[in-house]
Amino acid sequence: MAGDAQKTRQRLLEAAAEEFSEKGIAGARVDRIAAAAGCNKALIYSYFGSKEQLFDAVFEAHVAEVARETPIDAADLPAYAGRLFDGFQARPQVLRLATWYELEHGPTVDIPEPVARSNQHKAAAIAKAQKEGLVSKHFAADELLALVLALSKTWAFPLSYCATATPPTPAEIRRRRRSVVEAVRLLVSPVSPTS
Repeated sequence: MAGDAQKTRQRLLEAAAEEFSEKGIAGARVDRIAAAAGCNKALIYSYFGSKEQLFDAVFEAHVAEVARETPIDAADLPAYAGRLFDGFQARPQVLRLATWYELEHGPTVDIPEPVARSNQHKAAAIAKAQKEGLVSKHFAADELLALVLALSKTWAFPLSYCATATPPTPAEIRRRRRSVVEAVRLLVSPVSPTS
């Protein structure tokens, strides 16, 4: 019985991820989520409490998955940015969920604890690399993390097609990845005393 409940909960999370990534919290409908998951909508409230809490569970699960799949290497932030770029290209749903989270929660809401913990870990790793002289100290570690994340997701949204008005070819995606990696390299490279 517990296995069935876990499978149902997982189906709800998967259906909700699809619905929320397309429509956000306000536009999402629990009826559609339940139908897509093949269960009664009362189970959403039983397992998660509310539609908002379901969204938070979906968002936290996706962020945790990205953190597991793409651990930070503060000594090589350009390569980290490239791996993030690859992940965002492969799974644009993650960025859509993050964008909806920011839009619908606003700037004053607390960041979910798993997200905050992950970002603190990453910023601490960057600060350590800065102390070791591996990464520029021009920006504070948390600012540098925000910049690396922003550069990594630059080309992930269709709005980034504005320059060409067409979806990118595989060759263009590879070129954009190289641009992201090079931009991060320039951003984080420590300045030598002779420069």
